[in-house]
Amino acid sequence: MNNGIGGSSIKDALSALSNMTTGFDAPSQDEYIQRINRASELMKINDIDAIYLNAGTNLTYFTGTPWYASERLVGALLTNEGKLTYIAPWFEESTLSEFMTIKAPVATWHEHESPYNVVVNLAITNGINRLAIDESTAFFIVDGIKENALNNKHSLELINSKSITAGCRMQKSDTELRLMQQAKDMTMEVHKAAASILVPGITTTQVTEFINQAHQAVGAKGSSFCIVLFGEATAYPHGVKEPQTLQQGDMVLIDTGCLLHGYNSDITRSYVFGEASAKQRATWQHEKDAQLAGFNAAQIGVACEQVDIAARNYLTEQGYGPDYNVPGLPHRTGHGCGLDIHEWPYLVRGDKTLLAPGMCFSNEPMICIYGEFGVRLEDHFYMTESGPKWFTEPAYAIDDPFGSTAI
Repeated sequence: MNNGIGGSSIKDALSALSNMTTGFDAPSQDEYIQRINRASELMKINDIDAIYLNAGTNLTYFTGTPWYASERLVGALLTNEGKLTYIAPWFEESTLSEFMTIKAPVATWHEHESPYNVVVNLAITNGINRLAIDESTAFFIVDGIKENALNNKHSLELINSKSITAGCRMQKSDTELRLMQQAKDMTMEVHKAAASILVPGITTTQVTEFINQAHQAVGAKGSSFCIVLFGEATAYPHGVKEPQTLQQGDMVLIDTGCLLHGYNSDITRSYVFGEASAKQRATWQHEKDAQLAGFNAAQIGVACEQVDIAARNYLTEQGYGPDYNVPGLPHRTGHGCGLDIHEWPYLVRGDKTLLAPGMCFSNEPMICIYGEFGVRLEDHFYMTESGPKWFTEPAYAIDDPFGSTAI
């Protein structure tokens, strides 16, 4: 095939890829300081004394310190005056210190002691009465802090931190946009490579393994996630239990991404291996046009929900749905993206958040025809002062998804 689908061996496809991460550094220490300052401003505006940042992307975003959430409490307390204190088991202090971008003291606890008591003691010492809790924090931690505050007779109001976390993270900096752009460029090259190795009889498992290797070839640690579907399985947004084997005339759906300094790519391509049927061709074009309808609705000051409404209304006009019914679009049109692959705000009815410069979204109004096939075209865009801008250009045509034969 001369349209980028098939025609290459796995060895040749991998050898054609090269590292794409050179020159793309993590955010600087100054940027983390700016984020802390912004969080402090928002805390004061919202009458919040401090925020607890749990291990995970919120801790990383504000401090540059990567750490995974587990059954042991690891996090940080950030006051509205910008005072930062890490909290961790005593035996992890040395390791945690090595990972810090923003250096700060570590309040520790031994294995037989209560980590919640450490949090509450910090609250008492710093005069914290209204504490915002990172919304990704596990319930057992929140419950432990609440119970310990009661035991210590300290009046501690626990509230959701969304006004601070989302308030800072929804609008990306130039550095974040640059990293996200490169991550998506990396995954787009992987998509092209994956399409090139398709042959009758190849399995979804084999393609998934190739995509992981291809992401490594362009400089990532591998795929951060990967969905490969053939034929009827493409009708189900997150796939089916069993792997499939590729046959002529199958719809192919590949949804994958990688991380660059923690920032996500997330791109889906759908196309037919072999000759597309009239129904596959029409459905694919409806998907492309729905994606464009959503994109065109995304304007500064417009509510996020209007993007979903525009895409869904177009599909309804073509006879799909209505609403979430299938054949049609059974899920939201898109999601925010950054350090988390799914983060606020969302392109869904009911999200009244006004679109603002720096916001980033997936645009994927998938068409599902259960029992037959599905089509999802997913590209991301970000908001500029003058409107939306694609990170990656949408698929070109069902017969030529990457525009390889376009003049």
